[in-house]
Amino acid sequence: MCEEIPTDDIDLAGMLTNFRSEFDEIETPEKHLCNHPPIPQPAMTSNTAASSALTKILSELQSKPPPSASKIQSLLSAAKRQLLALKSLLPTPDTPSAILLLARKTLETGALLSIHLGDSDAFVRYYQQLLPFYELPESAYRGDGTKGQRSKITGLYLLLLLTRGDYAGFHTVLEGLEVEEAGGGIKGEGGGRDEFIQYPVKLERWLMEGSYDRVWAATKREGVPSEEFGAFSQTLVGTIRDEIASCSEKAYPSLPIANAKNLLFLENEGGVIRFAEEHEWVVQDGRVYFPLQQEDARTEKEILNASGEVIEHTIGYARELETIV
Repeated sequence: MCEEIPTDDIDLAGMLTNFRSEFDEIETPEKHLCNHPPIPQPAMTSNTAASSALTKILSELQSKPPPSASKIQSLLSAAKRQLLALKSLLPTPDTPSAILLLARKTLETGALLSIHLGDSDAFVRYYQQLLPFYELPESAYRGDGTKGQRSKITGLYLLLLLTRGDYAGFHTVLEGLEVEEAGGGIKGEGGGRDEFIQYPVKLERWLMEGSYDRVWAATKREGVPSEEFGAFSQTLVGTIRDEIASCSEKAYPSLPIANAKNLLFLENEGGVIRFAEEHEWVVQDGRVYFPLQQEDARTEKEILNASGEVIEHTIGYARELETIV
């Protein structure tokens, strides 16, 4: 039989305190793990965050229906800030191909939306920012196999140069494309010139020929390659009207309103009257009178009179000299 130990003689509290102190002195791996600072979780890198934000912005810009004009401008500004965060406004040899594709798509979207906003200066800035991306070899995009919207944006830029009458700039860009085509650059289906490039090239040729009726027909909705070309085409028609108006002022003293309507590619006679008021022409008795032509005629008459006086004086001097001799 075991002898019972009186519990009154046991100091349980003291034994527990001694046990805890002895345990604290023992070094165990578990204790090290408990005291070790927490292992940090992998955080999203700044490039990944900027890429995700930029992708979201692009999705909003390309949504249907499109955002309002003010919203588009706000989103484009935010997109540029993300491009700066990615250091991809200008491509470098170290820029990853995925970032190159994203940056190019962002700038192309900005260029096309600038046309919808009627901001041709902003379009030119986007075009200039895209040039370094378009000059990269295809290997930089790791066989993506696409050139983005290069031909479309380049064709729009050529058309804009035509509307501004910058024929020197037009041919400079075109010559660069021809050199690239010789080396297998931008080409359309079947190896021919891309339709977006061919459109402004045809318009420029017809303008040089004076075939304004063909230009007018090509600027109709069914004749333009895309919606964006329609905006610049209408501007080009306005440029053509101004050129025809300038020639008409010098060629005719007046024209019937019906003839002026056809000559200026206007829809109705009311359009002729409004156009005449803008150019300070006189509309009277069914005809359009060009004051500039009349002023030029008076000037020529004055020049002829002055020339006659000079001739008379010269003959007089010759006779006096003959008399002296």
